Amino acid sequence: MSGLAFILLTAALVVVIALLATAVACKLARLDGTTYPTALVRAATTFAAVLTLAAVVTTALAAVNS
Repeated sequence: MSGLAFILLTAALVVVIALLATAVACKLARLDGTTYPTALVRAATTFAAVLTLAAVVTTALAAVNS
């Protein structure tokens, strides 16, 4: 598999995982009794956190491998 294909598949997997975490966070917030705007804020925060975590792990792995 080429390097570009690997990078694109990994990026797609990270986005899918982030979307799943977002959906779970939104559902849990609604089950907790929060309003829809508050649940969406929690979901957006979760999405940003997952993408940030993926970026940090990528940076750390790149630093170790170089």
